[in-house]
Amino acid sequence: MTPELLETFLDLVETRSFNRTAERLGVTQSTVSARVGALESALEVRLFSRSRAGTALTTEGLKFEPHARALRHAWSEARRSVDPAGTSALTLRIGIQNDLAAGHIGDWVMGFRRALPETAFYIELDYSAQMCADLETGKLDFAVLYSPRAGPDLHFTSVGHVEYRLVSSDGDKRSKLHLERYVRGSYSPAFDAAHRALLPDLSHAPLGAGQNSAVAGILEAMGGAGFVLAPTAAQLVASGEFRLVSDVQPISQPIFAATHLRHRTSALHRQLLRIVDRQLGRR
Repeated sequence: MTPELLETFLDLVETRSFNRTAERLGVTQSTVSARVGALESALEVRLFSRSRAGTALTTEGLKFEPHARALRHAWSEARRSVDPAGTSALTLRIGIQNDLAAGHIGDWVMGFRRALPETAFYIELDYSAQMCADLETGKLDFAVLYSPRAGPDLHFTSVGHVEYRLVSSDGDKRSKLHLERYVRGSYSPAFDAAHRALLPDLSHAPLGAGQNSAVAGILEAMGGAGFVLAPTAAQLVASGEFRLVSDVQPISQPIFAATHLRHRTSALHRQLLRIVDRQLGRR
């Protein structure tokens, strides 16, 4: 049994389409069929049934699915455990939401290194969906993110929140906001829902971005209005070019720590969680 067989099986569980799985994995449909056949031969059972209605898991396939996820995760961790790490006994891969990096990454990494001096760290900035996928497959050990994605192998803990404030170069009242000069930040599904409720007339602005630094950069270059993180808003206001829009409330974005379910009670995970929680609590 190889990792490719497990990956193909799990992708097919998700897509229920040999064609779609072939496209996603960048292989031919015959390769997908051959891999499924090899896995079924190794297990001596049928994992999928195919009919005009589509592809479905058999009872044996349903039983094998959680074991396949666990095997994939274990293989990824085993492979990473032998990656070169100098004199460090362990390497941890940690994902951090893009927008949290500027304000928190230094404090967090310093806390991680102090608590775990014999551990090597690889820090990756990314979006929530990709970090959840990487936690499931074992490519990440721990993540701090905006948007939990439901999955049987993931565990999430609420650790705090950040605020996005609305700034404008055109005035400090909502009545001064104009659709053509509005930069719509799209930071998470939760943020988008709050924004639609707060400013429905500006939710379809023709210019938008998904990172705080991008929204701030556009505003500095072109003027206008948009939601940015509170520290960024303070910097823009201090420049004298922008003002806080006083009659529009801030939008609060929850933050979550995430790990694979099998690690949720480990001492290592609790240490990382305490560091993140403590640093967020200071702000």
